[in-house]
Amino acid sequence: MTNAPAAEVSAEPMSHRQIMEALSGLLLGMFVAILSSTIVSNALPRIISDLHGSQTSYTWVVTATLLAMTATTPIWGKLADLTSKKLLVQLALVIYVAGSALAGLSQNTSMLIGCRVIQGVGVGGLTALAQVIMAAMISPRERGRYSGYLGATFALATVGGPLIGGVIVDTPWLGWRWCFYVGVPFAVAAIVILQKTLKLPVVKREVTIDYLGATLISAGVSVLLVWVSLAGKNYAWVSWQTAAMVLGSLLLIVLAIRVEGRAVEPIIPLWLFKERTIVLAVLGSLAVGLAMMGSSVFLSQYFQIARGKSPTVSGLMTLPMIGGLVIASTVVGKLITATGFWKRYLVMGGVSLTIGLALMSTTRADTNLWVLGAYMFVLGMGIGALQQNLVLAVQNAVPVHQLGAASSVVAFFRSLGGAVGVSALGAVMATKVTGYLSDGGLKSGSSGGGSGIPNVHHIAQPARGVVEGAYGHAVGDIFLFAAPFGLLALLAVLLIKEVPLQTAQAVVVAKAEPTGAPAEEPGEPSAPVRTDKVEARTP
Repeated sequence: MTNAPAAEVSAEPMSHRQIMEALSGLLLGMFVAILSSTIVSNALPRIISDLHGSQTSYTWVVTATLLAMTATTPIWGKLADLTSKKLLVQLALVIYVAGSALAGLSQNTSMLIGCRVIQGVGVGGLTALAQVIMAAMISPRERGRYSGYLGATFALATVGGPLIGGVIVDTPWLGWRWCFYVGVPFAVAAIVILQKTLKLPVVKREVTIDYLGATLISAGVSVLLVWVSLAGKNYAWVSWQTAAMVLGSLLLIVLAIRVEGRAVEPIIPLWLFKERTIVLAVLGSLAVGLAMMGSSVFLSQYFQIARGKSPTVSGLMTLPMIGGLVIASTVVGKLITATGFWKRYLVMGGVSLTIGLALMSTTRADTNLWVLGAYMFVLGMGIGALQQNLVLAVQNAVPVHQLGAASSVVAFFRSLGGAVGVSALGAVMATKVTGYLSDGGLKSGSSGGGSGIPNVHHIAQPARGVVEGAYGHAVGDIFLFAAPFGLLALLAVLLIKEVPLQTAQAVVVAKAEPTGAPAEEPGEPSAPVRTDKVEARTP
């Protein structure tokens, strides 16, 4: 393969109708991916109670999916350079359908967690390939016109998921297992629509997938999360088990860094961390991921156990936070587009996130619901202002050929922050609940739910009041533990150097980056690149 300037792929541009037809299947797939997490989060207290699981099981049902998604998203992106994007997104949907069908048949929490890992692999593919396919279908100048549909799909699944999950759980002739089945028809419909409407040329380039790096990163993080989940319950925080797991995790992460530094095309390119904006955005994204996932996962426990609400009502109770998220992301996005400046809005988001977490830390079982709704709205505003705009700040700081790598790194660490946050906050929750139950004269296994998640409607007074108070106070405590991470996000965005957004359209052509180091470091001349091999066929 000879060195030559970047070659443009001569493909017939898709009409607006063709794009909308193909986009309908893609958006259905994204709806399924987002729904898989939001619909289950509100049903989890009932699911774990019925399966006689523990607080650790509760958090790992969520953490397993996040970890699988985090580890596989970069690999799906690499595979998109090797074969048909259409085939890959359909494969991701098939994997998701298989994981969902098996999850609905779960007889215990161990089986459920394993099935959620399979779901996470599929969701990782859908998340990675949606942006890749949109970029392949739509020119950069027109892409903003269609990205709003993606945002609307995200908002619909985020708002509708908890409500749908609550209704399903509260409907006697359905039950919680249908929370996993309900997305299957959408996924099958997406596969059929994509087969009929998505017609893209297959653009190939020689890539190397860093399987070893991905395995080491996943293993290192997993060992750390297992330690956080089990320490203090299965063994003491200061014990030989703790030493072995922490040292083992650190060793795996050090080996991962070494492998990533030598890999031809690493999962996490270390050279990106030479850029100050990327480092600070990664820190901010970790905090946002922790706040976002921690809030959605544990608020459902609060409303159903500490307040005795039904799953449907619990879904309605979270609407203030979702509303704040949607409003902030929409309004801030328009303001940034209009002015070209973004740092002031990130700072406002960091302030709102920190204040929201601090206010939520005052939550108790008897907190006024209107006051709590206001606190959740403030928290949602912070998440909405930061979530996507941290990616925007990174994209504006790197050359065009580095956009994919830089964006994926931010998304990777945001998902990682969510996984770590759910696991760590879940461990805090379990410890605090046990302590507060003990203070109230109840043992951990005497609250009506064995050693697992209790159903307060089956507990008589005065024990019910003790259980409600314990969970209400414990949820407030986990927000107190999360508040410093909001402050970390604020400090990170304060230190980011603002560069006004560029108004010129970048001309993106189909080209292959040279392997190894990036083709062009900021401030350095461009290096020659290889010409892509383009197969003029539409699978």
